[in-house]
Amino acid sequence: MSKLVEKKNLSDEKINLDSKPSNLEDNNTVTFISQEGDKFIIKKKTAIMSGLVLSMINDDDDDDDDDDEHEIPLANVKSKILELVIKYMKYHTEHGLPEEIEKPLKSADMSEILCEWDAKFIEVDQEVLFELILAANYMDIKSLLDCTCATVASMIKGKSPEEIRQTFNIVNDFTPEEEEQVREENKWAEEV
Repeated sequence: MSKLVEKKNLSDEKINLDSKPSNLEDNNTVTFISQEGDKFIIKKKTAIMSGLVLSMINDDDDDDDDDDEHEIPLANVKSKILELVIKYMKYHTEHGLPEEIEKPLKSADMSEILCEWDAKFIEVDQEVLFELILAANYMDIKSLLDCTCATVASMIKGKSPEEIRQTFNIVNDFTPEEEEQVREENKWAEEV
């Protein structure tokens, strides 16, 4: 028995992306299917920001079946997170990809590292942030993965191990002796 799902149509403006394959017409759409089975219809120009989607579409186009509609199951991505990923993809399709993030991070303040839109976009709770990392990795969206991972790095930057444990609610399961041994073995890391 087929599950009925809500269809969400996320509108896109027409955008010229010269770096993308020229066979993409403005009327072509892609349907993302979330973990819950919700469907999200977006322009192909936006969808191909994902390396996973691009390779799936290219593989499907090799089949010579003239079908311009593509359904992409994203079983590892929840609807709530997919909505955010699509919002990110649409923004950066319209406004261009963000600049490469300078490493090491020059600041723990993301507004000094990212463009204003990205800095506001990643102001989410930790659970959503980590789910965005997983979605960006799964969907192969490098700029989103870099943005979210840099955010986690900024949360760690300049903190002691105890502060990091507190930030991420990590239980210290080392005995004092084991902790000292790890510190001794990794003394070089503290010198950097």
